[in-house]
Amino acid sequence: MSVTFRIPTALRPYTEGLATVQVDGETAGAALTSLTAAYPTLARHLRTETGELRSFVNVYLNDEDIRALGRESTPLRQGDTLTIVPSIAGGAS
Repeated sequence: MSVTFRIPTALRPYTEGLATVQVDGETAGAALTSLTAAYPTLARHLRTETGELRSFVNVYLNDEDIRALGRESTPLRQGDTLTIVPSIAGGAS
């Protein structure tokens, strides 16, 4: 089944400049795997060396954080949209 990933500006250099990417996947994790298989240089920005989703990478399924759903096991439906939102830290002390 086909779903759409929205790619943040900071990660677009790793998706050939694309703001959205269509991938196949039955779950959020499978869709992430399809995304990084299509764009291998993106993988290190999303996953740790052990394959875990990096703690500062947030993934939303149709505006809901997958951590509040089923994490990477979250089931997907045809036409769903996944959005990658990297956490931003810093600021004045």
